[in-house]
Amino acid sequence: MKNILGVIFLIPIFLLTGSNKPIDAIYSKSDLSESELVKSDTFLTNEYTPSLEHPGILHNTKSIERMRAVVHKANATDPAYQTYLLMRNDYRAKSDYQLKGPYEYIARQKDYAWTKRNYEADFGAAYLNALMWIITQDESHATKVMEILTKYADKLKGIPNHNDAMLLAGFHAFQIAFALEMVSTTYDKIQQTDVDKVNNMLRNVFLPWLDNFYSIPPFSNGNWGLIVSRAYMGLAILWNDTEMYKKTIKFVLNGYDNGSFPKYIDVETGQCQESGRDQAHVQLGIGAAGSICEIAYKQGNDLYSALNNLVMKGYEYTAKFNVGHNNVPFKTWTDVTGKYSGWNTISPKARGNYRSIYGLAYNHYVIRKGLNMPYTKEMLDKNNWLGKFDGDCIDFDVFQFNDKDLNN
Repeated sequence: MKNILGVIFLIPIFLLTGSNKPIDAIYSKSDLSESELVKSDTFLTNEYTPSLEHPGILHNTKSIERMRAVVHKANATDPAYQTYLLMRNDYRAKSDYQLKGPYEYIARQKDYAWTKRNYEADFGAAYLNALMWIITQDESHATKVMEILTKYADKLKGIPNHNDAMLLAGFHAFQIAFALEMVSTTYDKIQQTDVDKVNNMLRNVFLPWLDNFYSIPPFSNGNWGLIVSRAYMGLAILWNDTEMYKKTIKFVLNGYDNGSFPKYIDVETGQCQESGRDQAHVQLGIGAAGSICEIAYKQGNDLYSALNNLVMKGYEYTAKFNVGHNNVPFKTWTDVTGKYSGWNTISPKARGNYRSIYGLAYNHYVIRKGLNMPYTKEMLDKNNWLGKFDGDCIDFDVFQFNDKDLNN
C-alpha cells in the first residue's frame, strides 16, 4: 500500500487539476504593462549563462575565504563575528546534532504534519553544518551533513499532494542543494555513491513539485514562486544544468506569476504584492528575491540591478514600514490570480518582527555598489546588525554576506 501511495503522491499537479498549461503560458511577456517593461537589458535578454563555478550556490571560494577571515580575526565588536558565534552555538550547527528523522513521507499539513518540526530541524542542521564545514574545515561537520542527507535519501519516498507540497519542496530542496554543493565540491573524502543517492532523492521527490509549480497557471501569493525559484536555481547549479538555470531567470524576470520580480514588487514605490497581507510573508518573499540575486551574482549574472534595482526598492519599502515609519504609499492592485486583491491598506500584522534578510541586500547595494539604503540600515541598526536562524530565509546573513573587506 505504501508503494502505491508513493506513486499517487508524485502524480503531476496538472493531472489532479485538469490543467496542462505549458510553461510558456507563465512566461508570457505580453501580460506585462509598459510601465513594467522598464528599459533594462537584464529584463529583456535571455542571454544569462551561469559560470558554473563550484562551490557556487550563495558562496564561492572567495566568499568562503572572507568568512574564514572573519572567524580568524575574532573581533568581538564585529557584528559579522558576533553573528557567527550565534550560528556556531545554534544546536542545529553542532556536529553532534541528533537526527530527528528520517521519514517516508513529509508534509506541512494533514496526516504527516507531525513530521514538520522535525524535518525542518534536520534540513536546517544539514544547511548549518555545511556552513560550519566550509568555515572551520572540521570534518565532523561534513560527515554530519552527509549523515543527514543520506539517511533521508534512503527512506524518503514522497511529499503528499497537499496544498503546501510545492512550498515544502522549495524550502527544503534549496537547503539540501546548498548543503550537498558545499560538501561535495570541497570535501575530498566524500563518497560519490552518497552524492548520487542524495541527487536521486532531489530528482525523484523534490524536483517534480518544483516542475509542477512552473507548469500550471498562477495560483499563489508571490513568496511561493520566489521560494520555488531559489530552489530551482540552486539545483541548476548543483547539476550544471544551464537550461534549468536560464528557465529560472526567465521566470523571475518575465514570469506571469505573483512570484516574478515585476509582479511582486511595484516598480515605482517598492510596495510588494504581500505588503497588505502581513509583514512576515512579505519579508519571506523579498528575502527569497534577494537570495536569488545573490546566487546569480556568484554565477556571474547581475539580477540585483534588474528593473532599475527593483529588489532594492522592495527591501527599502519593507524596511521603512517595519522599522516604524508610517508614511509609506500603498495602492490596492489586482494580482495575477485575482484572489489576493482585497488588501486596501498595508498590514500591521507581524510588523517589526525582524527576519534575517536585510544584511544580504545591504551588502550588495551599499557595500559592493555604494548605493544608499537608509531604511534597511535603520532596520539593521535597530537589530544590532545581528543575523539569526530563521529556517525560511538565508540564516545568519550578516555573517554570510559582508564584503566590506573584499575587493569586489
